[in-house]
Amino acid sequence: MDKYDHIIRTWKSFLIDSVEALDKYLDNFRILFAFNSGKIENPEITYHDTREIFENGKVLSYSGSPRTIFELQNQKLCYEFLKEKIIKKEPMSIELIKEIHEILTAGTYDERRFIANGERPGEFKKHDYVVGVHEVGSKAEEVEKDISELIDEINEYKGEDLLMAAAYLHAKFQYIHPFADGNGRVGRTLMNYYLMINNHPPFIIYDEDKHFYYEALEKYDKREELNSLYEFFKYQIEKTWENYQISKIK
Repeated sequence: MDKYDHIIRTWKSFLIDSVEALDKYLDNFRILFAFNSGKIENPEITYHDTREIFENGKVLSYSGSPRTIFELQNQKLCYEFLKEKIIKKEPMSIELIKEIHEILTAGTYDERRFIANGERPGEFKKHDYVVGVHEVGSKAEEVEKDISELIDEINEYKGEDLLMAAAYLHAKFQYIHPFADGNGRVGRTLMNYYLMINNHPPFIIYDEDKHFYYEALEKYDKREELNSLYEFFKYQIEKTWENYQISKIK
């Protein structure tokens, strides 16, 4: 049995059926996930500040950007918001995606987006933004349709390769680029949500590996090639739970 299969089997053996159990198994994970997911796009984020927010609800002697503190607080709030839904295995929906975005980006939109462009946390983009080398992004008027179709595809998936489905979900979500800001944080959170409601362990995309992450996403943008992202995610799962010594946290 390879590392990935061992991790999946061990996670399923935990039989997580309560918020208390989820908190137990994701105790340190949620802090490291928030730290890495935020730092991928915001170099000001530190592990110390992230842990302080999650454990004490505040950071002492902080002199950085207020946006950074908002982002960390929002990551904590988002976990608290989602954990009961994870236990209930609530399916993905447009409403859920918008709620995740509203929580993760509250207080972080800059003046240009908020005032000049009329963009708001929890709302799909109102203007056309393109990103990446291949300038991807659905037109603003097509976002809701494109996201709805993606949700239907994922919710109806009955196959056994959940990681490949998660890779598709993440790549397509980033390709659509539904929001004016926060697409990466929302996409990574949504992907782990999908995995967990299907009894699959979540994982961290480590900031130190973001170069490979972006390369894999670019391959999808260029020719809809998913295998690179799938293999990268598999490596990140092994790295995540190897660090946690998953077999020892029962």
